[in-house]
Amino acid sequence: MPDAKPPESPSLDPDQDKSTLAPLRRPVFRMLWTTWLMANVCMWMNDVAAAWLMTSLTTKPIWVALVQTAATLPVFLLGLPSGALADILDRRRYFLMTQIWIAGVAMLLCAAIVLDLVTPPLLLALVFFNGIGLAMRWPVFSAIVPELVPRAQLPAALALNGVSMNASRIIGPLVAGALIASVGSEWVFVLNAVLSLASAVIIWRWKREHVPNPLGREKLWSAMRVGVQFVSQSARLRAVFLQVFLFFFHSTACVSMLPLLAQGLEEGGAGTFTLLLATMGMGAILAALALPRLRQRLSRDHLVLGGTALQSAGMLVMAMTSHLYFAVPAMFVFGVAWISTANSLSVSAQFSLPDWVRARGMSIYQMAIMGGSAMGAALWGQLATVTDVHLAVGVASVSGVLLAALAQRHNRDRGIEEDMTPSRVIQRPVAEAPPSSGHLMVHIEYLIDPARSDDFRALMQESRRSRLRQGALAWELLHDITEPGRFVEQVIDESWTDHLRRFDRVTGADVALRERKLAFHIAEAPPRVTRYVLESTAHT
Repeated sequence: MPDAKPPESPSLDPDQDKSTLAPLRRPVFRMLWTTWLMANVCMWMNDVAAAWLMTSLTTKPIWVALVQTAATLPVFLLGLPSGALADILDRRRYFLMTQIWIAGVAMLLCAAIVLDLVTPPLLLALVFFNGIGLAMRWPVFSAIVPELVPRAQLPAALALNGVSMNASRIIGPLVAGALIASVGSEWVFVLNAVLSLASAVIIWRWKREHVPNPLGREKLWSAMRVGVQFVSQSARLRAVFLQVFLFFFHSTACVSMLPLLAQGLEEGGAGTFTLLLATMGMGAILAALALPRLRQRLSRDHLVLGGTALQSAGMLVMAMTSHLYFAVPAMFVFGVAWISTANSLSVSAQFSLPDWVRARGMSIYQMAIMGGSAMGAALWGQLATVTDVHLAVGVASVSGVLLAALAQRHNRDRGIEEDMTPSRVIQRPVAEAPPSSGHLMVHIEYLIDPARSDDFRALMQESRRSRLRQGALAWELLHDITEPGRFVEQVIDESWTDHLRRFDRVTGADVALRERKLAFHIAEAPPRVTRYVLESTAHT
């Protein structure tokens, strides 16, 4: 009898393979990653063509910088509604719609150029409409990625998304520059429309099964409220969002005014601008491939602060040099720092979000990026208008690393990861006659040792954060003034259905918190739970 085949080593488990290219071995991820690459190529072609077109319409730095603001502001304004829609609608169909929208805007921009109707305000308006498509597209793709790969491969998948972004940073400007120089900028937007429609076809062929929530769809306004609550009650997410806002607020000084920095170099022109963008993209790609090893050697805090420092160094060189042979390595370092920092912060955000609120959480993350970029582009562009482009970039480089160090000092992430997988330990309640309307008030009565009341109050603050993250409308802790050991936890939900949704959102950490609360309860019977419907007494 032949020898039995030895069991595979755990290190060979494909789900545990953490190498950079491991997610690409999964067909669906590979297909959608290709779609994302095409979408990003379109985005960069559009941005480069629009920025260069603006320099032909006006020489004022503020107009050039506002192209970046117009491209990113829609994500800041519409990110949360688009994230909420991506969480409550069929993500495949929603993703498909975004690509069709972007193709339509590209054709409008092309028509405006052909008819010689383009002015600086009109160009900014059309760039803004293109940004609406980006605002709709980014949250849904961010929410889809964790569906496609195991948790162990999520950092690699996000790094590959960074590779996609930065490969497109090379491909897009090169293609756009070649088309602008040979046949005109309108053909950039034609190609943008064609590639966007091709991406839509790929998404349409994706056979993703949408499983509707048995409790029905959340209302849009309620879904947005819950998304904001989840982020506001998570200290880790708040720290990540502050850091990403500061990082992009300062980095956009270099990115938004790169056309002007390129023109300021010796023999600077469209080719120089394209070369600098491509060099930045190449640095980002090489850094993304090295990130798995870097994560083994450095903590997230060190990667973020080190990346910010490297980026500031690259920006400072760009602010001081007029020679291309200094600018090229400076933009390479800038790209290395950009992907290292952005990927580290993105991984932290993804690991801190459960699937039911992932698109909303990542839309707020993207709002922090785009809000920082839009505000930074406007501020540094105005400073460059009043003073000088190189001075504005130099100030941004110094203030960026100083504020990043200050933010990290006060918002240090200790690297503790909470498992956001839903737990089914706590069962949904059943009502004989479920209320069809009205807020629901839940009372949970605890009887504790009065000598431990301070510790109990401190623990109940954790309970407050947990309930609000799950979507509760309000939370209070009531203390019986006639019986010092009797406390009542009061939770208000928007409706009976929203009350039931909270039970689907309970995690292992929430179950552990429940056990810690029960440890304070000294009565033989478990805490009494009472549910009330808040009925209106107004006369009709």
